[in-house]
Parts: sequence; C-alpha cells; structure tokens
Amino acid sequence: MPSTTLSLPKRSITSAQLLTQLGLDHGLSVERCLLNTGLSPLQLAELHSEIEGTQELQLIRNLINALPDQDDLGLQAGLRYQLTTYGIWGYALLSSQTFRQAAELGLRYLDLTFAFNRITLYEDASQAHLELDGSHLPDSVRDFLLLRDAVAVMVIQRELTGAKVPLSSVQLSLPTPADPTRFTEQFGLLPEFACAQNRISFPRYLLDLPLPRANPHSAQLCELQCQALLAKRQVRSGLAGQIRDRLLSTPGRLADMEVIASELNISSRTLRRRLEDQGSSFRQLQEEVRQALAEELLAIASLSQEDIAERLGYSEVSNFLHAFKRWKGLTPGQYRQTLS
Repeated sequence: MPSTTLSLPKRSITSAQLLTQLGLDHGLSVERCLLNTGLSPLQLAELHSEIEGTQELQLIRNLINALPDQDDLGLQAGLRYQLTTYGIWGYALLSSQTFRQAAELGLRYLDLTFAFNRITLYEDASQAHLELDGSHLPDSVRDFLLLRDAVAVMVIQRELTGAKVPLSSVQLSLPTPADPTRFTEQFGLLPEFACAQNRISFPRYLLDLPLPRANPHSAQLCELQCQALLAKRQVRSGLAGQIRDRLLSTPGRLADMEVIASELNISSRTLRRRLEDQGSSFRQLQEEVRQALAEELLAIASLSQEDIAERLGYSEVSNFLHAFKRWKGLTPGQYRQTLS
C-alpha cells in the first residue's frame, strides 16, 4: 500500500492548466475541474506561479470522477505535454548531444517535470529500460498517472529525435482496456497489460544516437538553470521551507540553528540530518534568506551598507560585501545603481 503522506515538490501551474483544458474539452466546467483544489480560475490564468503537488492530484481525481467512461483519460492527458511545456528542463533536453545524455539529464532533474512516477533508466546487454514506479501514489490516481507519465515520455522521445523510437516491449500494470487501439498507436506496439512492473524497453544502441538539435553550450547553460531552479524549489518545500519562512519573519535578528531546533522540539543534530535528506543545509538557508533580504534592503536608499550588514547579522561590513559579490557578481553599490 502507498504511504498516505506524500512528499511532493512544488510544480509549475502549467500542468494544472493542461489538465483543466482536458476537462473543458470533455464538457466540464472550470469550477468542476478545480473543485476542492484550493485553486481559483484567476490563479489558473497566472503563467508563472507554482502549486502544491497535492493540488494537482485533487484536480486529477476530479477528472477521473467526472469522466468515468474514459478509460484512456491518462493517455489523452499525456499527449498534451510537449517539450516546451516543461520550460528550461525541456530546452536542456533538446540541446543534449545524444538520447542517453538527454535521458540522464532529464532524470537527474525529474522534480522539475510534472511526473509523479519515479522513473529510472537501466541497461542490460542489448536493451535499455525505462521503469516507472507509482507504488507510492494513491490508488485513486495511480493508473491515470502511470498512463499520463508513460505517454508523456513517448511524446518527449518523438520531439527529441524527430521520429518514433522502435520499442522492443511495453509492460504496464494497467488492466487490459476494452479497446487497445490508442495504446498501440502511441507505443507502436500492443503493450502487455496486468504486469507486475511498468517498463518501456528499446534497443540499447538508440541511447547513443546523436540528436538533431544538439548544442553543448546551450545544454550546459540550461543545466545550470535547472540546478538553480531545483535548489530554489527544494528550499521552499518541507522542513527547509518552514525554516526559510521562519528566518524571513525576523529579518533584524536571524535565529541560529539551536534556536530553530528548539522551536521545532528536535535536536540540532536531527535538524541537520533532516535538511541533508532534503538536499539542503541550515547555512544554505541562511545564505538564501540573507541574499533575498539584502536585495530588498538595498532598494531603501536611506540605509547604508553598514546598516544593512548589521541587520543581516554580519559582524563586519566587509563580510557582507564579499558575500553579496559572491551571490550577484556585483558589489552592493553596483547593484544599487541597477535599481535607479
């Protein structure tokens, strides 16, 4: 049985927009699609906002409940996820030199996508296999998400290579559908249904075929942006997000780790370990908060650099100057000039 508590990173609202449009195309109202999600039609129109993964899961439940006769609803959804849908992650894949490089980069930053399944790539002597694991997902949405994520993988592959990769086999844990025609159309063969695992297999040599839009320089720049975006999302979620909000709440006196740990009724050692599990650290969170506050305070012309350094908890203004140059590549004075 899956865990009842999911730890899901925040995600772009784009996926919720695509899913809502799927519902509208089937005659549902926006209100019916967004029922109990905590999202409003106005929020849905915001292009660059982020939502909780649980909000998207509720939207999916709404679609499943409202359209019970659509046994390929997840397939229909997956076809809507074009590479450009994923923002910088998609551009990073497009710029990769080979299908292997694209796959490895894509899986490294999987949390920047809309996938709920855990996806892994492994190889044997002649075959490569993409395995999708949704065992941690609620029963009510697992089949939908398996089909959506699997079809989205096929869409990405076609856009990367400009052609359909000839698959060796597709194994799905889904029950056999009444009409498998659309499944055959998307995968290029009839999947095996009611399997113990979910796996897409193809000849291993295809991983090393060059991609038509390879651009190593662009791929490197895009990956750096993926790194930054992933780090930003990670510190805004879970325990790291709580601590960041707590630090921001008292900008004049940033609490140390012992104080925060005491407020959370845990030891500083436990706090350090939990943050490491999230790929973060207390020092990293302090740095992020200081950077955000520094940018805000530098916009206040009446505050001197000494005042700002003191408010951020630096004992010496020179420490603040060095830190800010490291963050922005500019001195505080140069940064101030960009604001005028």
